[in-house]
Amino acid sequence: MIKNIEENFDIAVVGAGHAGCEAALASARLGLKTVMFTVSVDNIAMMPCNPNIGGSSKGHLVCELDALGGEMGKNIDKEFIQTKMLNVSKGPAVHSLRAQADKQGYVREMRKTVENTPNLTIKQAEVAEIVTDISSDGKKKVKAVKTVSGATYYCKKAVLCTGVYLNARCIYGEVSENTGPNGLKAANSLTASLIDIGLPVRRFKTGTPARVDGRTVDFSKMEEQKGDEFIRPFSFSNEPEDLERDQISCYLTYTNKETHRIIRDNISRSPLFSGEIKGVGPRYCPSIEDKVVKFPDKERHQIFVEPEGLYTNEVYLSGMSSSMPEDVQYAMIRTMPGFEHADIVRNAYAIEYDCIDATCLKATLESKDISGLYAAGQINGSSGYEEAAVQGLMAGINASLSVLGKKEVILDRSQAYIGVLIDDLVTKESTEPYRMMTSRSEYRLLLRQDNADLRLREIGHDIGLVSDEEYEKFLLKKRQTEAEIVRIKNKIAGSNPRINEFLARHGSAELSDSHGVSFANLIKRPELNYDMLSEIDEDRPELSWRVREQVNIQIKYEGYIEKQMHEVERFKKTEGRLIPESIDYNNIEGLRLEARQKLSRIRPANVGQASRISGVSPADISVLLIYLEQIKNDPVRK
Repeated sequence: MIKNIEENFDIAVVGAGHAGCEAALASARLGLKTVMFTVSVDNIAMMPCNPNIGGSSKGHLVCELDALGGEMGKNIDKEFIQTKMLNVSKGPAVHSLRAQADKQGYVREMRKTVENTPNLTIKQAEVAEIVTDISSDGKKKVKAVKTVSGATYYCKKAVLCTGVYLNARCIYGEVSENTGPNGLKAANSLTASLIDIGLPVRRFKTGTPARVDGRTVDFSKMEEQKGDEFIRPFSFSNEPEDLERDQISCYLTYTNKETHRIIRDNISRSPLFSGEIKGVGPRYCPSIEDKVVKFPDKERHQIFVEPEGLYTNEVYLSGMSSSMPEDVQYAMIRTMPGFEHADIVRNAYAIEYDCIDATCLKATLESKDISGLYAAGQINGSSGYEEAAVQGLMAGINASLSVLGKKEVILDRSQAYIGVLIDDLVTKESTEPYRMMTSRSEYRLLLRQDNADLRLREIGHDIGLVSDEEYEKFLLKKRQTEAEIVRIKNKIAGSNPRINEFLARHGSAELSDSHGVSFANLIKRPELNYDMLSEIDEDRPELSWRVREQVNIQIKYEGYIEKQMHEVERFKKTEGRLIPESIDYNNIEGLRLEARQKLSRIRPANVGQASRISGVSPADISVLLIYLEQIKNDPVRK
């Protein structure tokens, strides 16, 4: 008689990519017995696409994750081979850190971390079924996850972090393979179970560029892209001097008219245009053939050439995602400067996969209909390592807090990019893979990556993921920043020859007022900053670079920051108007039919969330507010 394995855990995490690792680490670190499943232990936290972490808006997410106690920032600080701050010519709200990673080093370090975390068990197995039960209130609840071998792992909560593996299919030209990324095994059994338990499943598509043998590339024909001299850590636990190392250059080349001609001549062979690919792809990360078709007047496109690591010759062609046939890939790549004799190591491909409509989730990332089932990462219709990681962290936190009988954590749109990301996913109906961008945040001047710790470190400490030592370091920074801002506002610069000579040398207007001006007002001048004033500021204390940065930004942008704070106050009022879970929108006279349907399906938690649902107009919100006021003291009508 065959007896299948049965085990008991508090939390089961399905998938060990960036979302799965953060979810499993969070729950294990909070003291819960956790199991994490993966189709390949050798590829935990694999980077199947771009070899970097961070970038525009994504750097914000990594810093926020670190402030809350996540692992991605610490891991990339260990394994970066180049670091660069993007958008430095613009204001601090859009400054975004990006680090090129040693891909294998990143996997090795994350695997070491998860394998040595107490309470965390790793299983190489494919989960085929989510087993549910009926709770006392008649609602479905998670009971266990079952693998293809028949093994059953009973759990109190389950977190789905399946990435792009569900019924995955990789396609280029006429070739179609039922595999996950990089040829790994696809997860072909779980989708049917998700449909059976009532999750809304859909099909998305993404893609990746070819990898080329760097020995066959002439880098002298390209523009070299060096890293920054000042190494800024992603993690608030690290300091620049601890991360000093030799950096590897990236390079910039371009497509040209010949590249585009080859693509246009072969466009009928592209599965993207032939109809072979059915999944919906990301608008903000189009394939090279998509770019050529949609922007016919553009004579060239940038292609960033990024090394895949320290111990490989492979280079990644960022900006050249494609699903063209192999011969076309060779032809078009060899038209670019430096790639005339290039050899492809790995062909570019598109990948189709199953995911869910995330509007079926609460803001905690728990299913609205299945108690104890959480989802995070690309299964929710998002794209990107960073978007996945922060969802995994929040799902792992909330699943754990629920087991522990504590209040779950929801970050709103005024607190973090994480809040914007999750709110968009669970409220707005994304018809394509969701990508985080700074423009999605209404309060981006407040949600800078430099102040992620000031916004979120206390929350991370309260949860239990930020140590007392790290928290004390944060409190010191906060105290020093506040004290220095007060000192700078009260320190007066007089109109004396020394100060006027300094101002003239820096192209700033000299002082004529006998009463002088505060140093804070000098900092607000576009041509000056806090560090520059050290030359005429004899009383200045020794402060860390993080404190000096905060003082400069908070003073220089004080007026704009105050304006956004007032906007946040108004936002909080609508977020505070809660909507009863039992409300029947069909009973609200004056609501348009579309609004009734959307509100009934998405079931927003508050008026603010309701106002962001596509198809719900300001007039509908006014009707809803009147109704909520009417039932306020009439519970029978709720």
